[in-house]
Amino acid sequence: MKTQAQNWNWVLLALPFMPTAALGADAKDVFEPYVLDAPDGAKLPYRLMQPKDYDAKKKYPLVLFLHGAGERGTDNLIQLVHGMNDFAKDENREKYPCFVVAPQCPAGKRWVEVDWTLDAHDFDEKPSETMQLVIALLDALEKQYSIDKSRLYVTGLSMGGFGAWDLICRFPDKFAAAAPVCAGADEKQAPKLVKIPLWTYHGDKDTVVKPARSRNMVAAIKQAGGKPMYTEYEGVGHDSWVAAYRDPKLMEWLFAQKQPN
Repeated sequence: MKTQAQNWNWVLLALPFMPTAALGADAKDVFEPYVLDAPDGAKLPYRLMQPKDYDAKKKYPLVLFLHGAGERGTDNLIQLVHGMNDFAKDENREKYPCFVVAPQCPAGKRWVEVDWTLDAHDFDEKPSETMQLVIALLDALEKQYSIDKSRLYVTGLSMGGFGAWDLICRFPDKFAAAAPVCAGADEKQAPKLVKIPLWTYHGDKDTVVKPARSRNMVAAIKQAGGKPMYTEYEGVGHDSWVAAYRDPKLMEWLFAQKQPN
């Protein structure tokens, strides 16, 4: 079934459900599969969780989740394997009614086309091909559903954490809060981020993305006048997202953030 976003030339295409044993029951059951079809033929698979008992007369927050490198592909399912079961829990859906959208990056592509093993990278004024699709997806969802634009949130892990940092550097006034996990950004962009509520996470034993990437961003933002929060897990490697997304304080903090009128 195809659904057309109002006044938008990108098609949101529903896909048949594809089961997998890799996921818990919650996420795969409540995140519906779709594809964003671009006019140039590009496609972005994504999963969307709607608020429980969605009422179009009400406004709801939206969380954008960007997965890591290991979940790239076209199955439109594996991107739910980390973190999304936590958002899909019944108690969280009751407490925090919201949309959560989880796009899937194609194999061989990145949300941000940088080498995440480096000590630093420079911000590219032009977003990557996949990030352009993500931006278009957000615009399309805002047109199709009743979304509270003052409560847009972004989070992501590893490759997706780089994507979360990249988006808030591009749109520092769009998101009410951001929670990048085990990632980094161009520290020269820090002055843009002083007003956005930020909580970032890293494991001190991470050998894939150096903890210094998070530490340096936090230090740069503080030096510019911001007040980012930072949690570094002792003895934890690259999978710091497990503890981050399971911590109820993250969701409590995230959904409490709202842009001023």
